Amino acid sequence: MAHQQAFAAATGGHITEAVEAALGRLYELMMLLACLLLLVMVSSITLDVMMRNVEIPGLPRGFAASNDISEYALYFCTLLGAPWLLRAGQHIRVDIVLRAIPPRLAYGCEWISDIVALAGCVVLAWVGVVMAFKSYASGAIQIKSIVIPEWWAMAPLPVVFALLAIEFAFRMRRLAHGPKEPRSDAVSAA
Repeated sequence: MAHQQAFAAATGGHITEAVEAALGRLYELMMLLACLLLLVMVSSITLDVMMRNVEIPGLPRGFAASNDISEYALYFCTLLGAPWLLRAGQHIRVDIVLRAIPPRLAYGCEWISDIVALAGCVVLAWVGVVMAFKSYASGAIQIKSIVIPEWWAMAPLPVVFALLAIEFAFRMRRLAHGPKEPRSDAVSAA
């Protein structure tokens, strides 16, 4: 019986590690897409500035879609890059207090922070699903220089927040198996 429990624990750990590795590869792909979107944004701004300042017969002055491309690209870059940044410990984090208090207390604060963040991501994922479905059902569209159904912009939100919730669960797993002190990733630059 003890042998079966040890095997089940080992297999479960292996599956968890495989899922964590697969998500890591997904996060890397998402970050690559975020970088490509950043390139598209910079290119559209450059094209807009060039077309405003260099008159080319037969072409309009400026690139009207540049603002919308920049707006959507910033939004999608943020969504696409967030899981990778969280995994790498490069997300925004103020840890000056964690470095000033005793390590065991800081360890407890890490747990509280991760639990609150996990809960927040689950709530935002659910709200994102509700908003995207309501937008789809209503047929709402965003009318700018680029016209798209509103749900296209909302659909990635619940997916990304679900991925962030999963990553917070993995962070909590790593925290439980690590030293009883604050994380050493994502420390303040000081």
